[in-house]
Amino acid sequence: MLRFFTAGESHGEALVAVLSGIPAGLKIEQALLDRELWRRQQGYGRGGRMKIESDRAHILSGVRQGATIGSPISISLENKDWKNWQESLPVGEGDPQKHRPVRSPRPGHADLAGALKYNFPEARYVLERASARESAARVAVGAVAKLFLRELGMEVLSHVLAIGGARLSDAEVPWEKIRSLAERDEVLLNCAELEAEQRMKAEVDQALRTGDSVGGVFEVVAHKVPPGLGSFANWDERLDGLLASAVMSLQAVKAVEIGVGVTAAASAGSTVHDEIAYKQKPAREASAFTGFMRKHNHAGGIEGGVSNGEDILVRGYLKPISTLRRPLESVDFETREPVKATYERSDVCVVPAAGVAGEAMVALTLARCALEKFGGDSMTETLRNFQGYCQQLQNF
Repeated sequence: MLRFFTAGESHGEALVAVLSGIPAGLKIEQALLDRELWRRQQGYGRGGRMKIESDRAHILSGVRQGATIGSPISISLENKDWKNWQESLPVGEGDPQKHRPVRSPRPGHADLAGALKYNFPEARYVLERASARESAARVAVGAVAKLFLRELGMEVLSHVLAIGGARLSDAEVPWEKIRSLAERDEVLLNCAELEAEQRMKAEVDQALRTGDSVGGVFEVVAHKVPPGLGSFANWDERLDGLLASAVMSLQAVKAVEIGVGVTAAASAGSTVHDEIAYKQKPAREASAFTGFMRKHNHAGGIEGGVSNGEDILVRGYLKPISTLRRPLESVDFETREPVKATYERSDVCVVPAAGVAGEAMVALTLARCALEKFGGDSMTETLRNFQGYCQQLQNF
């Protein structure tokens, strides 16, 4: 099974990610890993930390001579800001006078809940691990998962649907346009519609002027996913459940939608379910695995917990960042007196970056499901199994 975990603190020496289960023989492109990390750092409304860090994936194990060797892959990401925090967050006891306690918890953050859980007198250690800085490590291993999926013909990208009250007007965005967004060397808000992106920028500007923050919605699209990933047989094998859990695990994501799941709840079934047709020679690229095709993709590429051959659409609903330059009311940990919440250097809007992290989580989930279905110890074996399954679909 494909498994991964991350370690490290926001202002610690480094972040570390370990990915286990990738077959031997997968070619690793350092440039792609670094490009994904760069994409995560972009977007209008990012804070000062992005001016300090320039993330680069340093592969420690599991890759030799440019390809995976079947053993766990470990990757470290240096925190350049560590030089400013060595005395504040020493591994040893250090000087307590130089520590930087978080004396009042921020509403909406893990500060208070985490301090209560671990019996901390303040929230510094909670902040350090709960920070969205951790998602950089996920993006690093997610890039490896993307390389694996690419060998099977699958791609995963994202775009922004909404920032605050400004929304994209197009109901569906063509895959080619989403891909062109990912190829840009300058990222504003990663929206496929220029006029909507300017309205989104205005929402960020308003939040910046008022010392506030703003959330939004990103959509992750998985292209050319074959039918048959996931299962309807057991609750914990359903692809939509796995994807929802993966994307919901990202910091600040408070809701996940597959396809048009939210609006479908208030719609008639006749307008929601995707009617099925068949052509001997598929006319649509998304249906190239079989002759079966659908007029729409309201289901978001998943029916009954199983991929159906259409593009998989997963939307993440991101709340506003909980660190505000104009802090909300809180309570001092020590005195229990009312105070303003602690302010830490932060972003105003992170929706485009969250979309890149969402891509990583979707890619890791799809790679896991693909390996469970087609997996082998080497890429040669895995590709042979995959190609045999594709032939089975063509012969269906």
